Amino acid sequence: MLVTKLLPIIKRYDEISTLLADSQIISDIKQLTTLSKEQSEIEEITQNAKEYIKTLDTIAEIKEMMLVDKELGDLAKEELKILEDKKEELEETIKFLLIPKDPNDKKNIYLELRAGTGGDEAGIFVGDLFKAYCRYADLKNWKVEIISSSENNVGGYKEIIALIKGDGAYSKLKFEGGTHRVQRVPATESQGRIHTSAITVALMPEVDDVEVIINPNDLRIEVFRAGGHGGQCVNTTDSAVRITHIPTGITVSIQDEKSQHKNKDKAMKILRSRIYEAQLEAQQNQNAEARKNQVGSGDRSERIRTYNFPQNRLTDHRINLTLYSLEEIILSGNLDAIIDPLIANAQSQAMGSE
Repeated sequence: MLVTKLLPIIKRYDEISTLLADSQIISDIKQLTTLSKEQSEIEEITQNAKEYIKTLDTIAEIKEMMLVDKELGDLAKEELKILEDKKEELEETIKFLLIPKDPNDKKNIYLELRAGTGGDEAGIFVGDLFKAYCRYADLKNWKVEIISSSENNVGGYKEIIALIKGDGAYSKLKFEGGTHRVQRVPATESQGRIHTSAITVALMPEVDDVEVIINPNDLRIEVFRAGGHGGQCVNTTDSAVRITHIPTGITVSIQDEKSQHKNKDKAMKILRSRIYEAQLEAQQNQNAEARKNQVGSGDRSERIRTYNFPQNRLTDHRINLTLYSLEEIILSGNLDAIIDPLIANAQSQAMGSE
């Protein structure tokens, strides 16, 4: 019964309120901050829970009165109808609030795009989709920092890694991981033929040292001379860094900075996030129900979306959503048109599994 789930939450909220009035707690900044944060996280559901229980009690009282006093009639029935509607609305709100929160939702996110099949055209689309994500970040007032990039010969990218900083970045973009297929006439195509290409997108929450502890003895660190574009000094010093985490085999190479120290620092941050993501995926694989309720696993081999430019059509295959406003979405960066339905679907599935 829903009430049995709510009573412990209300009890805990009231307990915290009492603790926060304690002079010893007030003088302990760390404990005060922890308790205030916990109370804030359950405040909304507590308020709805109290209102829900109050509504149930009122419904029960009116029904009892109607049994005793038959003359209450239509007025009581009308009041009962209003309360029943309110009860249903509160139930839906509470079910949504009871969905377990993703602990990563408020984190910054690493975004990695890589060209797949399709040669130069795939690389061009890496650049196009990355620009769309950047425009989306602008709309959300997020900051985008390019960590590493490797250009191809026609103005696109073999790969690009960026850190997107902003409140809710992970919660909004976490379903973008997978294979993105594009169908269009490439700029490099002289015969006007439509080509099909694919790129992969991977997303990882930014994590700190405490969340993922790495034993230095588990690392193989190599330095080498950077190649490609980069300007003066890039090809004359061993500034590029490759770090391999031996237990998992995860490798990160960074060469964008002229400083070996800066490249190493960037590589370690990405490595930490990749290890965290691998651990998270392993946990999810152990829980078949949690895996089933995901909107796609984020596996790069899974084709999640098709961008058909000749028909101005964008299709997300996971939720069978098709939009005929592809160019507008890509050019404006208004990705909420596709992201919001994905989030809504995930929430609906989570509510259904409760």
